[in-house]
Amino acid sequence: MTFNLTVSRPLAALCLLGFLALPGLAFTPQALAQQSEPELLPLPLEEVRMFTEALERIRRAYVEEIDDRTLLENAIRGMLGGLDPHSSYLSDSDYEMLQETTTGEFGGLGIEVGREDGYIKVISPIDDTPADRAGIEAGDLIIAIDNHPLRELLPEEAANMMRGEPGTSVTVTISRQGVEPFDLTIVREVISIASVRSTMLEPGYAYLRIAQFRANTGTDLEEELQEILAEHGDLKGIVLDLRNNPGGVLQASVKVVDLFIDEGDIVSTRGRLDGNDLSFSATRGDTLAVDVPIVVLINNGSASASEIVAGALQDHGRAIIMGTQSFGKGSVQTVLPLDETRALKLTTSRYYTPSGRSIQAQGIVPDIEVDDAFVTRRSRSVGQYSESDLQGHLQAESGTEEVDSNAEMSEALISAEEVLVTDYPLNEALNVLKGINAFKPARARPAGSFAQNND
Repeated sequence: MTFNLTVSRPLAALCLLGFLALPGLAFTPQALAQQSEPELLPLPLEEVRMFTEALERIRRAYVEEIDDRTLLENAIRGMLGGLDPHSSYLSDSDYEMLQETTTGEFGGLGIEVGREDGYIKVISPIDDTPADRAGIEAGDLIIAIDNHPLRELLPEEAANMMRGEPGTSVTVTISRQGVEPFDLTIVREVISIASVRSTMLEPGYAYLRIAQFRANTGTDLEEELQEILAEHGDLKGIVLDLRNNPGGVLQASVKVVDLFIDEGDIVSTRGRLDGNDLSFSATRGDTLAVDVPIVVLINNGSASASEIVAGALQDHGRAIIMGTQSFGKGSVQTVLPLDETRALKLTTSRYYTPSGRSIQAQGIVPDIEVDDAFVTRRSRSVGQYSESDLQGHLQAESGTEEVDSNAEMSEALISAEEVLVTDYPLNEALNVLKGINAFKPARARPAGSFAQNND
């Protein structure tokens, strides 16, 4: 699979996701190339006259003098802000901020935000960042920053308020369903995040985590998986964790899916302009872990490119999707330059899964719904007993140690005081993979056997 993209350096820098401000950006240079000489549409003269009249009254009557450039840029911001939560105007400073975030290092909190009901909504905290460690959750509303109310503030403006020198602190006021609003004071850090990491859960079962989709995420995942296969041999199952992954580069999500399927559509985009109707398909010959069962974990913080991956693997029957319904961000934003330093980030198309599903405002519905939960170890009931508790029971065969049931009971009662907080969805994903391996076709089992394969 190859992509031949030729774009200027400033535009190439804008291809990546802004960790603090942008809820997902897929760059489509083909659309830009075909929009170099757009056809001018007629303007409604009455509305234009009303706009110029409003502009002139503001210039003359506003309490303080304000320059024309500021007024007109504010007008553009308002025009785009009224379209949808993801379209925005990129001023000189916005360009600079995006270029900083695409390097992977900047001072901030490490959260992805959008807008809902005039407030700033947390799409997801990024793994192991100040926001994540402070307990900010997907779905939280940030209603104030340093006691400044955020009503009707754009996500980009809120992001600027949360960014700052590493080591400085910022106080955010959080509104969370079911609890009173509360303050969190968080120290800014340099946010430097690896998009892919992996580990072995148990022999034969690999865990792959994608924190966000950057330009090199597909290649990074391929290298991680190749290293696992080289070191551990054949796998029995893979857990692909896309929880709290806010998305990123569309082409990166295509590359990830292409690692697991050998043919067929992956995602398509449809818009009004020529060049916005795109289709991405799998290529033969670069598939890894063929026939290895896959479980994909998603939640409400999985958005954009994460939903592309989950939706494609679900439609192709290549993976079981587990968790909770995803965010539902199924639109594509294109950066349209106005000049060398300013641009529009405009929603230009929707994307669709291979079966033709639109994810916009719907999300991906998991095949198996699993909520986050606390797991508590249960103690053994005082009234519960076994064969070894019966008076006169037969002893175990020679060479086999007999379990001290009283000691076991004592240990169980002590451990019952402890609440073990674990990753419940991940454990359930691992159980599903074990179940798939346990129920193998009869031809794969010894004659007359229907026992679980324990190799």
